[in-house]
Amino acid sequence: MTLRPTRRDLMKLAAAMPALTLPALARADLGGPHMENPTHFSFTLGEAKLTVISDGSLQLPTSGLGVNADPAEVQAFLTRHFLSPETSYSHTNHLLIELGEAKVLVDVGSGNRFLDTAGRLMDNLDSAGIDAGGITHVVITHAHPDHIWGVRDDFDEAILPDAAYFVGEEERAFWLQDGLVNQVSAEMQQFVVGAVNSLGVEGADWTSLGDGDEVAPGIRVLASPGHTPGHLSVVVESGGEQLIALGDALTHAWTNFAHPEWYNGTDIDGAQTVTTRKRLLDMAAADRMAVLGYHFPFPGVGHVMRDGDAYRFVPALWRWD
Repeated sequence: MTLRPTRRDLMKLAAAMPALTLPALARADLGGPHMENPTHFSFTLGEAKLTVISDGSLQLPTSGLGVNADPAEVQAFLTRHFLSPETSYSHTNHLLIELGEAKVLVDVGSGNRFLDTAGRLMDNLDSAGIDAGGITHVVITHAHPDHIWGVRDDFDEAILPDAAYFVGEEERAFWLQDGLVNQVSAEMQQFVVGAVNSLGVEGADWTSLGDGDEVAPGIRVLASPGHTPGHLSVVVESGGEQLIALGDALTHAWTNFAHPEWYNGTDIDGAQTVTTRKRLLDMAAADRMAVLGYHFPFPGVGHVMRDGDAYRFVPALWRWD
């Protein structure tokens, strides 16, 4: 896999260099910049051009991490890794795949209906010089707010009316089942309503997918249930190289690797989430497949390395030339 930044990326990173000479901090997070940071990152995988585009960020309580573990152990783990023990700050990394005639966008972000810190995808596509109207396929990994609520524009019509839309068959059936909104907790009811509205958006003709189905030549999906019942991950294969866009099958670049047995409060089926996660980690490590984590530190691309009975995320080394 060859990671190649665009000229615009290099100029912005060069401008940011003085800010990166800060002394060591107590935590791994740095203060906000006084200039614009890069919001997209392009590289190649075989013949495929891949671009990671940010939709913004999410800040959620760490009480939702590792809910089946001792909270003190989780907080100690975060502290050892220079992460806040109170607030989980995560990025939102969307993948645009350009391979052959296909331009495939994985997930459509939050739009303006979720958190104020997210919903930047369409603007950031424009900043990257990408014509959103040229996107041919949209694949939804799952129907949580930060992945699908951006499908509707301000007129409640499909944000990309000329694209073909794809979602997991089991995912669609789960969210659209009769009476679901009355079967979930009060906190989850808005998720159900949002998913129903998004999957029913005017102007989107949905195609259902199952495990192994091809979206376009060289681009297929993997069933990765647990976080949601019909969650899908997306595999790109070109020139003998492969990358898995994990969606939310893995959401944390530290806890999910060192403690794959921990699951989160947002995982609908915790046990199945763990089984799926271990399978994906085994696959990526054994086959040396690159991975993209939707909530990993931007741009979220790297590899999986075995570490005894656990794993480590190894960020990809990208090239200046």
